[in-house]
Amino acid sequence: MMMTLNQHLQSSGPSKPILPPTRGGFSFENHHRNQRLIKNGQIKAPTSTKTGTTIVGVIYKDGLVLGADTRATAGTVIADKNCEKIHYIAPNIYCCGAGTAADTEFTTQMISSQLKLHSLNSSREARVVTALTFLKQHLFKYQGYIGAALILGGIDATGPQLFTIYPHGSTDKLPYVTMGSGSLAAMSVFERDWKPDMTREEAIALVSNGIQAGIFNDLGSGSNVDCTVITKDGAEILRNMVKPNVKPTRNINYTFPRGKTSIISKSQISQLVTVAKGDIMDIS
Repeated sequence: MMMTLNQHLQSSGPSKPILPPTRGGFSFENHHRNQRLIKNGQIKAPTSTKTGTTIVGVIYKDGLVLGADTRATAGTVIADKNCEKIHYIAPNIYCCGAGTAADTEFTTQMISSQLKLHSLNSSREARVVTALTFLKQHLFKYQGYIGAALILGGIDATGPQLFTIYPHGSTDKLPYVTMGSGSLAAMSVFERDWKPDMTREEAIALVSNGIQAGIFNDLGSGSNVDCTVITKDGAEILRNMVKPNVKPTRNINYTFPRGKTSIISKSQISQLVTVAKGDIMDIS
Protein backbone atom coordinates (compact mmCIF):
# COMPACT_ATOMS: atom_id res chain seq x y z
CA MET A 1 0.00 0.00 0.00
CA MET A 2 1.38 3.38 -0.99
CA MET A 3 1.75 6.10 1.65
CA THR A 4 0.30 9.46 1.00
CA LEU A 5 2.56 12.53 1.07
CA ASN A 6 1.13 13.67 4.43
CA GLN A 7 1.68 10.22 6.00
CA HIS A 8 5.28 10.20 4.72
CA LEU A 9 6.00 13.65 6.20
CA GLN A 10 4.45 12.67 9.54
CA SER A 11 6.41 9.40 9.72
CA SER A 12 9.72 11.09 8.99
CA GLY A 13 9.27 13.49 11.92
CA PRO A 14 9.73 17.26 12.02
CA SER A 15 12.19 18.48 9.35
CA LYS A 16 15.12 20.68 10.29
CA PRO A 17 15.78 23.74 8.12
CA ILE A 18 19.01 23.59 6.11
CA LEU A 19 19.68 27.31 6.54
CA PRO A 20 19.17 29.17 9.83
CA PRO A 21 16.16 31.48 9.92
CA THR A 22 16.87 34.96 8.67
CA ARG A 23 16.82 37.82 11.12
CA GLY A 24 16.04 41.43 10.53
CA GLY A 25 18.71 44.13 10.23
CA PHE A 26 22.17 44.04 8.67
CA SER A 27 24.19 40.86 8.18
CA PHE A 28 27.93 41.02 8.91
CA GLU A 29 28.68 37.38 8.03
CA ASN A 30 30.92 38.34 5.10
CA HIS A 31 32.83 40.84 7.24
CA HIS A 32 33.53 38.23 9.92
CA ARG A 33 34.54 35.74 7.23
CA ASN A 34 36.96 38.23 5.65
CA GLN A 35 38.50 39.09 9.03
CA ARG A 36 39.02 35.39 9.74
CA LEU A 37 40.67 34.82 6.34
CA ILE A 38 42.95 37.84 6.83
CA LYS A 39 43.91 36.66 10.34
CA ASN A 40 44.77 33.18 9.04
CA GLY A 41 46.85 34.66 6.21
CA GLN A 42 44.65 33.16 3.51
CA ILE A 43 43.95 36.48 1.83
CA LYS A 44 45.55 39.91 1.85
CA ALA A 45 43.43 42.88 2.82
CA PRO A 46 42.86 45.30 -0.09
CA THR A 47 44.43 48.71 0.19
CA SER A 48 43.13 52.02 -1.08
CA THR A 49 44.68 53.45 -4.23
CA LYS A 50 46.52 56.71 -3.58
CA THR A 51 46.72 59.18 -6.43
CA GLY A 52 48.35 62.58 -6.63
CA THR A 53 46.89 65.54 -8.52
CA THR A 54 45.22 68.90 -8.05
CA ILE A 55 42.58 69.85 -10.64
CA VAL A 56 40.08 72.70 -10.41
CA GLY A 57 37.44 74.53 -12.40
CA VAL A 58 35.49 77.76 -11.98
CA ILE A 59 32.75 79.55 -13.92
CA TYR A 60 33.15 83.29 -14.47
CA LYS A 61 31.04 85.95 -16.18
CA ASP A 62 31.89 85.10 -19.81
CA GLY A 63 33.03 81.48 -19.62
CA LEU A 64 34.99 79.11 -17.43
CA VAL A 65 38.57 78.28 -16.48
CA LEU A 66 40.03 74.82 -15.89
CA GLY A 67 43.35 74.30 -14.10
CA ALA A 68 45.72 71.46 -13.20
CA ASP A 69 49.21 70.82 -11.90
CA THR A 70 51.75 68.90 -14.02
CA ARG A 71 53.23 66.24 -11.71
CA ALA A 72 52.73 62.55 -12.46
CA THR A 73 53.81 60.08 -9.77
CA ALA A 74 54.50 56.35 -9.68
CA GLY A 75 54.22 55.56 -5.99
CA THR A 76 56.78 57.75 -4.24
CA VAL A 77 58.67 58.46 -7.47
CA ILE A 78 57.99 61.51 -9.66
CA ALA A 79 57.51 59.91 -13.08
CA ASP A 80 56.88 63.10 -15.09
CA LYS A 81 57.42 66.70 -14.03
CA ASN A 82 55.47 68.27 -16.87
CA CYS A 83 52.59 66.01 -17.88
CA GLU A 84 49.39 67.41 -19.38
CA LYS A 85 46.23 66.76 -17.35
CA ILE A 86 43.73 68.94 -19.25
CA HIS A 87 42.38 66.79 -22.09
CA TYR A 88 40.60 67.78 -25.29
CA ILE A 89 37.03 66.52 -25.69
CA ALA A 90 35.59 68.89 -28.30
CA PRO A 91 36.39 72.44 -29.51
CA ASN A 92 34.03 73.80 -26.84
CA ILE A 93 34.64 71.11 -24.14
CA TYR A 94 37.75 70.17 -22.15
CA CYS A 95 38.26 67.76 -19.26
CA CYS A 96 40.74 67.65 -16.34
CA GLY A 97 41.78 64.20 -15.16
CA ALA A 98 42.95 62.92 -11.77
CA GLY A 99 43.76 59.33 -10.86
CA THR A 100 45.46 56.75 -13.06
CA ALA A 101 47.13 58.62 -15.93
CA ALA A 102 46.44 55.93 -18.55
CA ASP A 103 42.76 55.71 -17.55
CA THR A 104 42.19 59.47 -17.76
CA GLU A 105 44.08 59.74 -21.07
CA PHE A 106 42.35 56.93 -22.93
CA THR A 107 38.90 57.46 -21.41
CA THR A 108 38.86 61.09 -22.57
CA GLN A 109 40.20 60.10 -26.01
CA MET A 110 37.47 57.49 -26.43
CA ILE A 111 34.69 59.84 -25.33
CA SER A 112 36.08 62.58 -27.59
CA SER A 113 35.82 60.18 -30.55
CA GLN A 114 32.27 59.14 -29.62
CA LEU A 115 31.24 62.76 -29.20
CA LYS A 116 32.61 63.64 -32.64
CA LEU A 117 30.58 60.82 -34.23
CA HIS A 118 27.50 62.00 -32.32
CA SER A 119 28.05 65.55 -33.55
CA LEU A 120 28.42 64.39 -37.17
CA ASN A 121 25.28 62.24 -36.88
CA SER A 122 23.15 65.02 -35.41
CA SER A 123 24.75 67.84 -37.49
CA ARG A 124 24.95 69.90 -34.31
CA GLU A 125 27.64 71.10 -31.97
CA ALA A 126 28.06 68.68 -29.08
CA ARG A 127 26.57 69.74 -25.76
CA VAL A 128 28.43 69.43 -22.48
CA VAL A 129 25.69 67.30 -20.93
CA THR A 130 26.12 64.77 -23.78
CA ALA A 131 29.80 64.36 -22.95
CA LEU A 132 28.83 64.08 -19.27
CA THR A 133 26.37 61.27 -20.04
CA PHE A 134 28.93 59.35 -22.12
CA LEU A 135 31.55 59.63 -19.39
CA LYS A 136 29.40 58.73 -16.39
CA GLN A 137 27.77 55.77 -18.13
CA HIS A 138 31.17 54.41 -19.15
CA LEU A 139 32.64 54.81 -15.65
CA PHE A 140 29.55 53.39 -13.89
CA LYS A 141 29.71 50.30 -16.09
CA TYR A 142 33.16 49.48 -14.70
CA GLN A 143 32.16 50.13 -11.06
CA GLY A 144 35.18 52.27 -10.19
CA TYR A 145 37.85 49.99 -11.68
CA ILE A 146 38.68 52.75 -14.15
CA GLY A 147 40.59 55.18 -11.96
CA ALA A 148 39.44 58.41 -13.56
CA ALA A 149 38.18 61.34 -11.47
CA LEU A 150 37.24 64.07 -13.93
CA ILE A 151 36.27 67.74 -14.07
CA LEU A 152 34.31 68.41 -17.26
CA GLY A 153 33.84 71.97 -18.46
CA GLY A 154 32.54 73.59 -21.60
CA ILE A 155 30.18 76.08 -23.22
CA ASP A 156 27.18 75.26 -25.39
CA ALA A 157 23.78 76.77 -26.25
CA THR A 158 22.79 76.67 -22.57
CA GLY A 159 25.86 78.62 -21.39
CA PRO A 160 28.94 77.57 -19.39
CA GLN A 161 28.68 74.17 -17.73
CA LEU A 162 30.97 72.68 -15.06
CA PHE A 163 30.70 69.11 -13.73
CA THR A 164 32.65 66.67 -11.58
CA ILE A 165 32.59 62.96 -12.43
CA TYR A 166 33.79 60.43 -9.87
CA PRO A 167 35.29 57.04 -10.79
CA HIS A 168 32.07 55.20 -9.90
CA GLY A 169 29.98 57.44 -12.17
CA SER A 170 28.39 59.92 -9.74
CA THR A 171 28.34 63.56 -10.82
CA ASP A 172 27.98 67.07 -9.41
CA LYS A 173 27.20 70.40 -11.05
CA LEU A 174 28.69 73.40 -9.22
CA PRO A 175 29.98 76.92 -9.99
CA TYR A 176 33.48 75.95 -8.76
CA VAL A 177 34.99 72.53 -8.11
CA THR A 178 38.23 70.86 -7.02
CA MET A 179 39.35 67.23 -7.22
CA GLY A 180 42.44 65.13 -6.53
CA SER A 181 44.69 64.65 -3.52
CA GLY A 182 45.33 68.40 -3.32
CA SER A 183 41.64 69.30 -3.60
CA LEU A 184 41.26 70.29 0.07
CA ALA A 185 44.05 72.85 -0.16
CA ALA A 186 42.62 74.23 -3.42
CA MET A 187 39.07 74.31 -2.03
CA SER A 188 40.20 76.39 0.95
CA VAL A 189 41.43 79.04 -1.50
CA PHE A 190 38.26 78.82 -3.60
CA GLU A 191 35.92 79.16 -0.62
CA ARG A 192 37.82 82.21 0.57
CA ASP A 193 38.20 84.09 -2.74
CA TRP A 194 35.38 82.95 -5.02
CA LYS A 195 32.61 85.40 -5.89
CA PRO A 196 29.88 85.37 -8.55
CA ASP A 197 30.36 87.10 -11.92
CA MET A 198 34.15 87.27 -11.75
CA THR A 199 36.17 88.72 -14.60
CA ARG A 200 38.47 86.61 -16.75
CA GLU A 201 41.59 87.85 -14.96
CA GLU A 202 40.08 87.19 -11.52
CA ALA A 203 39.06 83.65 -12.51
CA ILE A 204 42.52 82.83 -13.88
CA ALA A 205 44.17 84.22 -10.73
CA LEU A 206 41.82 82.17 -8.53
CA VAL A 207 42.55 78.96 -10.46
CA SER A 208 46.30 79.65 -10.34
CA ASN A 209 46.23 80.27 -6.57
CA GLY A 210 44.16 77.12 -5.99
CA ILE A 211 46.55 74.93 -7.98
CA GLN A 212 49.57 76.45 -6.24
CA ALA A 213 47.95 75.71 -2.86
CA GLY A 214 47.76 72.06 -3.94
CA ILE A 215 51.34 72.10 -5.25
CA PHE A 216 52.82 73.43 -2.00
CA ASN A 217 50.60 71.48 0.44
CA ASP A 218 50.22 68.10 -1.26
CA LEU A 219 53.17 65.79 -2.01
CA GLY A 220 51.31 64.19 -4.93
CA SER A 221 50.96 67.54 -6.72
CA GLY A 222 53.77 69.67 -8.01
CA SER A 223 55.71 71.37 -10.80
CA ASN A 224 53.76 73.90 -12.92
CA VAL A 225 50.26 75.35 -13.36
CA ASP A 226 48.27 74.67 -16.56
CA CYS A 227 45.10 76.60 -17.41
CA THR A 228 42.50 76.39 -20.16
CA VAL A 229 40.06 79.28 -20.67
CA ILE A 230 36.86 78.38 -22.53
CA THR A 231 34.55 81.03 -23.97
CA LYS A 232 31.90 81.05 -26.68
CA ASP A 233 34.64 82.00 -29.17
CA GLY A 234 36.77 78.92 -28.39
CA ALA A 235 39.38 77.66 -25.96
CA GLU A 236 42.72 79.22 -25.04
CA ILE A 237 45.31 76.82 -23.62
CA LEU A 238 47.78 78.42 -21.19
CA ARG A 239 50.42 75.73 -20.89
CA ASN A 240 52.88 76.18 -17.98
CA MET A 241 51.25 79.51 -17.15
CA VAL A 242 52.97 79.64 -13.76
CA LYS A 243 56.21 77.89 -12.80
CA PRO A 244 56.45 78.14 -9.00
CA ASN A 245 59.17 75.48 -8.73
CA VAL A 246 61.87 76.62 -11.14
CA LYS A 247 65.07 74.67 -10.54
CA PRO A 248 67.82 77.11 -9.50
CA THR A 249 71.29 77.05 -11.01
CA ARG A 250 74.04 75.51 -8.94
CA ASN A 251 76.40 77.99 -7.34
CA ILE A 252 79.24 75.47 -7.00
CA ASN A 253 80.95 73.57 -9.81
CA TYR A 254 81.00 69.89 -8.90
CA THR A 255 83.25 68.69 -11.73
CA PHE A 256 86.56 67.17 -10.63
CA PRO A 257 89.77 66.88 -12.65
CA ARG A 258 90.84 63.50 -13.99
CA GLY A 259 92.89 61.48 -11.52
CA LYS A 260 91.38 63.14 -8.46
CA THR A 261 89.89 59.86 -7.16
CA SER A 262 92.38 57.11 -6.31
CA ILE A 263 91.78 53.72 -7.99
CA ILE A 264 92.44 50.50 -6.10
CA SER A 265 94.55 48.10 -8.16
CA LYS A 266 93.43 44.56 -8.94
CA SER A 267 95.88 43.06 -6.46
CA GLN A 268 94.51 45.26 -3.67
CA ILE A 269 90.92 44.25 -4.45
CA SER A 270 91.74 40.55 -4.03
CA GLN A 271 93.21 41.32 -0.62
CA LEU A 272 90.09 43.20 0.53
CA VAL A 273 87.53 40.61 -0.62
CA THR A 274 86.85 37.47 1.43
CA VAL A 275 84.74 34.72 -0.13
CA ALA A 276 82.65 32.90 2.49
CA LYS A 277 80.83 30.48 0.16
CA GLY A 278 80.92 29.75 -3.53
CA ASP A 279 83.55 30.33 -6.16
CA ILE A 280 86.18 33.03 -6.03
CA MET A 281 85.16 36.10 -8.02
CA ASP A 282 86.96 36.51 -11.31
CA ILE A 283 88.77 39.85 -11.27
CA SER A 284 90.90 39.34 -14.36
